Amino acid sequence: MKINFVQASIAIALSLLIAYGLYSFQVGENKILLTIGSFVFMATTLLLTIGSNFETPRTTTNIRVVSGIFFVIALIGNIGFSFSKFSVPVYIMTNGILLLIFILIAYSINKAKQ
Repeated sequence: MKINFVQASIAIALSLLIAYGLYSFQVGENKILLTIGSFVFMATTLLLTIGSNFETPRTTTNIRVVSGIFFVIALIGNIGFSFSKFSVPVYIMTNGILLLIFILIAYSINKAKQ
């Protein structure tokens, strides 16, 4: 895996801006949790979507598609959490399970050289 510095920096900056936007729209008392959780999830997916390359073009394409899908899922889910009151365990379990599934799929694709 090769990280492209400029594109990775853009991915992190974009994730920070989205996390700040979610922070400003949050109606409940879990603003910090939402900000940190959304940043970690979106930064992970965006780094693999636009900030990295893999050994084969096929692997790169497959991981970028999966990362893009999970980025959209994370964005929609965090927007939903932003406009509602939620409990801490529900948020952590939802985003944690989704992030771990994403990491497992990306790892499996990379390991299979697909």
